[in-house]
Amino acid sequence: MDNTLRLEQYNTSYKKLWDTFLDHSKNGHFFFKRDYLEYHSDRFEDISLLIFDNKNSLIALLPANIRDKTLFSHQGLTFGGFIISNSMKTEIMLDIFKSLKLFCIQKDIKRIVYKCSPHFYHSKPSEEDLYALFINNFNLIRRDLCATINLSDKIKFRKGRKSLVKKAIKNELIFEKIFDYASYWELLENVLKKYHNVKPVHSLDEIIKLSDIFPNNIKLYAAKRKGEILAGALIFENKQIVHTQYLANSDVGRELGALDLVIDRLLNETYINKKYFSFGTSLDSTGKLLNFGLLSQKEGFGARAFTHDSYELII
Repeated sequence: MDNTLRLEQYNTSYKKLWDTFLDHSKNGHFFFKRDYLEYHSDRFEDISLLIFDNKNSLIALLPANIRDKTLFSHQGLTFGGFIISNSMKTEIMLDIFKSLKLFCIQKDIKRIVYKCSPHFYHSKPSEEDLYALFINNFNLIRRDLCATINLSDKIKFRKGRKSLVKKAIKNELIFEKIFDYASYWELLENVLKKYHNVKPVHSLDEIIKLSDIFPNNIKLYAAKRKGEILAGALIFENKQIVHTQYLANSDVGRELGALDLVIDRLLNETYINKKYFSFGTSLDSTGKLLNFGLLSQKEGFGARAFTHDSYELII
């Protein structure tokens, strides 16, 4: 069998081909789209790859950037790895990794850091890359823990969460989809500064731009009282997966159960027909320090742990 492969670095002439392949892949995500990857192109030197077989058919994509002679997949994304079609076989994936190592040697790249995608984002089994990582002696360097709910088999809310939802309803809080990103970002920035001393990864201008480009994927929901936003959730929606990119709850919202109402409505009404609802991680930047308070809040809504791993190879 001739498994000769050709790796091409991404350029704008490949944009349509890249996005079309992504739409039909078995493990894609909208934030692998070129318009999403390029919103922060000023921060990362792109070295994304397209992999073609011996018949010149595109068989895989690798969103990637390069820094300090290291190829990352991708520092600007929560997870990454090879994006593949239904036709991908394990033998081909092994050849792809051989070709990737050869590409890195030719480019004087000394190290690869490979972020795997959580398997609940896969529409079909897509872990050929995990076996290839093992065969090629990649080392596990990080394990992120993602609090996630299986929406077809939900665990009941913790008692305290239920009572706060009832309190929000009693106080006539209104749940709705909103488009006032500016007001929500002001709340979000204040909450993140007060409780975590951090800023949102995305600026207001960036999130408005991205929501305009991806209106079917990026959505904002809030609990309001007399027109004031008390709590909210910025949602990243991908096929059968819902991810809360940013949650915020004002001091009044905490008292009245505003965020609990938002989560309850998202889980039990808005996204009842999706497969998984992800709250993301509760870890510090090193991945070693777990925020037990934040994780406990998510587990109170019935979330339990999935992991997604990062691997390293010194070439």
